[in-house]
Formats: sequence, C-alpha cells, structure tokens
Amino acid sequence: MSEIQWEEAFCGEGNSCFRLGTDETGNAYIAVSGQEDRFITDSREALRTMILDIKAGKADHLLQS
Repeated sequence: MSEIQWEEAFCGEGNSCFRLGTDETGNAYIAVSGQEDRFITDSREALRTMILDIKAGKADHLLQS
C-alpha cells in the first residue's frame, strides 16, 4: 500500500477533527484525526464534498440522539 500524505486536520465546533489524505497514485482518504490507521477512501472530490456538507449542517439529523 502507498504511503498516505495527510493534510492538516479540519475541525468543526466541538466536533471530531477529520483529515484528508492522498497517496502518490492519487487515491483519496479521510480519517478522524488521531486515528489515521482507520480510514475510508473514495475520490478526493467526494470526500471533500462530504466534509463540506457536514460542516454546512446537512447531516445534523444523523448526529442527534
């Protein structure tokens, strides 16, 4: 497996911090900051869109208990 180069963490207000990463072949990854060994992968655009949607409040209904 290629080495993943992680970007700086993206942190929401009082929420978990996420990190985006890429490898030398252009695959994209996302992980909770501090748990980079447990990641999901998709296209960079799809992962960035997901984070922006969460930040915009489009997933609030998933976070309520």
